[in-house]
Amino acid sequence: MSLLKKLAGETAIYGMSSILPRLLNFVMLTPFLTRILSRADYGIFSDLYAYVALFNILLTYRMETAYFRYAQKQEDAERAFSTSALFLLLSTFIFTGIALFLAQPIADLQQYPAHPEFIVALILILALDTLTAIPFARLRFANRPLRFMGIKLTNVVINVLLVFFYLHFCPILEQKAAWEWLQYLHFKDNMVGDVFLANVVGSAVNFLQVIPSYLRMKLGINWALLRQMLRYSFPLIIAGVAGVINQLIGAPLLKFLGAGDLNNNLENVGVYSAAIKIPVMMNLFTQAFNYAAEPFFFRNANEKGSERVYGQVAQAFTLVSCVAFLGIMLNLDWVGLFLGQDFREGLDTVPVLLLANLFLGLFTTFSIWYKLVDRTAVGGWIALGGSLITIVLNVVLIKQGFGYYAPAWTSLVCYLFMTIASYWAGQKYYPIKYPLGRMALYLVLAILAYLLSEGVRYWAKGSLPVILSINFVVLLAYFAAIAWIEKPLVKRLFARKK
Repeated sequence: MSLLKKLAGETAIYGMSSILPRLLNFVMLTPFLTRILSRADYGIFSDLYAYVALFNILLTYRMETAYFRYAQKQEDAERAFSTSALFLLLSTFIFTGIALFLAQPIADLQQYPAHPEFIVALILILALDTLTAIPFARLRFANRPLRFMGIKLTNVVINVLLVFFYLHFCPILEQKAAWEWLQYLHFKDNMVGDVFLANVVGSAVNFLQVIPSYLRMKLGINWALLRQMLRYSFPLIIAGVAGVINQLIGAPLLKFLGAGDLNNNLENVGVYSAAIKIPVMMNLFTQAFNYAAEPFFFRNANEKGSERVYGQVAQAFTLVSCVAFLGIMLNLDWVGLFLGQDFREGLDTVPVLLLANLFLGLFTTFSIWYKLVDRTAVGGWIALGGSLITIVLNVVLIKQGFGYYAPAWTSLVCYLFMTIASYWAGQKYYPIKYPLGRMALYLVLAILAYLLSEGVRYWAKGSLPVILSINFVVLLAYFAAIAWIEKPLVKRLFARKK
């Protein structure tokens, strides 16, 4: 129980560093951008950021996980840090030079020939974010989540403030002669470019904050260690690329394969990408859990009873995810108001996306085993299988005219497959006794409660106060059912409080 409490505490702190930035982004930027940007412009924004996520995996070589693996002792940690950080510094410098030279051809290829500045901005974001990867990993491994959170929060605050400044205040101020000079600080009459520019500045500030880590390290790459780290991380690169494909390939495929013209397809991308923002709480919890869990599992892999803790972690994760699923779905009527009116038609995809993210989190929980026993290739094969499902099913469904419903349902099928495959492989190579019966019960009850709320919606004939009131009772009933199922645990908790 002590290990589980420790992980819960670290997840909470890392959750603050992960959840607060993206929650600020959702609460402040999403309502703003979905009201000020057109569907097509929001689609451009979402389309290009899919490539940022993809190249972030390629440029970091998943070295942060390799660093965790080879930094078990203090002397090993210093050597692993300098080797991985200097290698990424060198490779990023080469990539940035080549990519900036090819910015216009890349813009042409992406069907944005008049906007090479989009590509330049994304290249700079990629380079700066890559150079912070190992310093951030060092903070996580050294159990310094508050410092980690401070840097992340600084980034998002600057990003949010600059987006508002560029898109709202600059157009107003520039109408006055005394403020005309502001037009030279951003992309005038180019709101998508301004959003990218704000991100560049935020990433630059992030990099400036981790420079001391570079200045204190010993210069020199241990080439033997680097080869070991690359061999270890190579399957993780494949798994990471496959993971990005599974999560984000829907937007580019909608753009290129949709039934309409480019503008219409980008509008569908925008609607779908806005709908994805609603399951943000489950996404954020999964990310916060992963930030804390990965170094936690490595640090405690040799602790007595760790396998039992892993099973408890999976059970706790499932319960929290089911509560998040039900909480969002029972309050979707007002949560959906965060999106601009033109983007709300995509809300029908939210329950599917929430379930997809729940299984993504379970896959993350079930798959820690292959990192602990150095069988990362298995994880790569599972992720590749998911990518094959994602690409084929997306292409088929988009071609059949399912529009933005295609990537939503494809995500659910993909992550369900990956969860089952990871569990099955894990039981073969690193057996862990998971309480699958309890976990399935949490999920079944959550889905039944959601279906009950849909019946209430039909019966109430659109009366929002009635719907929300009954949904609140349904949510309380779910909590009561869980408390009854976990009665022994609840008694122990209350006994300790006394």
